[in-house]
Amino acid sequence: MHERHLEVRRLGRFAYEAGLRLQKELEQAVIERRETDYLLLLEHPHTFTIGRRAKENGVLATAERLKSLDVSVFETNRGGKVTYHGLGQIVGYPIISLSPDREDVHRYVRDIEEVLIRTLDDYEIEAFRIEGLTGVHTRQGKIAAIGIHIKRWVTTHGFALNVNTDLSFFDWIISCEGEPVTSLERLLGREVELKEVEDKIIENFAAVFGNPSVIENQKLKAEN
Repeated sequence: MHERHLEVRRLGRFAYEAGLRLQKELEQAVIERRETDYLLLLEHPHTFTIGRRAKENGVLATAERLKSLDVSVFETNRGGKVTYHGLGQIVGYPIISLSPDREDVHRYVRDIEEVLIRTLDDYEIEAFRIEGLTGVHTRQGKIAAIGIHIKRWVTTHGFALNVNTDLSFFDWIISCEGEPVTSLERLLGREVELKEVEDKIIENFAAVFGNPSVIENQKLKAEN
């Protein structure tokens, strides 16, 4: 079997709709060829996304309040409930083929959690899973959300890690099981450079998913 490559694209600040379009494009490419896997790392403007398991009242803010907060709302086909994406948060979209040797949805989610747990361990933060819940948690609260979609064993959507995130935006949604949220900045008492955290995510992703060949594509510019 030929060696698969992982192409990493750091997209900077990137509109949510543009991110959806790019994921669909790459999903199709992976389904057709299954030679290159992709990891998109980016930062969205303030956005609430509604997953397949969300109830109608998951967003607490009125339309007027959403406008004043400059927050967009999108319904998506990922798993999970309502979550927040915004500035100071690293969103990761792995578009990878789980076929033929990783065709296990639960294993995939656990592997994404493992990437983030190792990344937090690099900062000497103890992070862990909670039985029955998805995502990564610390003693001070949830620090990363995960919501995925799989089509023909190719993944889209992914994870959101709170780095220097303004956590007050979470007050306007009922996210997951309603547990408290935290961030790297809050736990370390200082701001952390996003690029530095991305470097660690890429390294840990390649280790967990066994990608011997990692290439970075710098051609694609961010779309605000």
